Amino acid sequence: MGSACIKVTKYFLFLFNLLFFVLGAVILGFGVWILADRSSFISVLQTSSTSLKAGAYVFIGVGGFTMLMGFLGCIGAVNEVRCLLGMYFAFLLLILIAQVTAGVLFYFNMGKLKQEMGSIVTKLIQNYTDGHEDSLQEAWDYVQAQVQCCGWVSFYNWTENAELMSRINITYPCSCENKSKEDNNSLLPQMGFCEAPVGNGTQSSNNPDDWPVYKELLGMLLSIFLCRHVHSEDYSKVPKY
Repeated sequence: MGSACIKVTKYFLFLFNLLFFVLGAVILGFGVWILADRSSFISVLQTSSTSLKAGAYVFIGVGGFTMLMGFLGCIGAVNEVRCLLGMYFAFLLLILIAQVTAGVLFYFNMGKLKQEMGSIVTKLIQNYTDGHEDSLQEAWDYVQAQVQCCGWVSFYNWTENAELMSRINITYPCSCENKSKEDNNSLLPQMGFCEAPVGNGTQSSNNPDDWPVYKELLGMLLSIFLCRHVHSEDYSKVPKY
């Protein structure tokens, strides 16, 4: 019975770390995408904000670290190597501490980050030139069309654009249009604005399944359990170091 329990723990820990490895690959790929992307709103912020570039490198570093941790956990669990299991436990503990620290820093700097993003977008809107081919303008047009918004706080942001306000017939960029089934000529200003999805996206999740802390604590407990039983009396295999 004890041997079967150890085997179940070992292979469960292997699958657990395989998921960590895949998660690390996704995070690393996301960081690379932020640096390489030139066709979405990310390029707007990347050009104007050094914080986003730094964040991309952080994603790459965290992704690579998570992949390494998952690899060590998989090898340590399958081959029952106590040294690797100990390193895996230490890495999980470091990640847990880093997540708590990052969460606290993000909470206290959330207003500053939102203000910085708003100033970047407002400046872009003020300098927007209709018909001018520019990667930043195209990226913002893409955001307005996809998020279905017009301006940052409201469509009144566009009143700060001198070129648009100098026309006899004031028109907003085509990306502000919302061609719905009810009215093919309706405009987006009445539908909500680009700031709203950003604010909703910063809300914390109250679902325990969405909290990675529990998953990390589970991995730590499994690694300790398996590590303790590598040299137990009921274990028939030769100890490994």
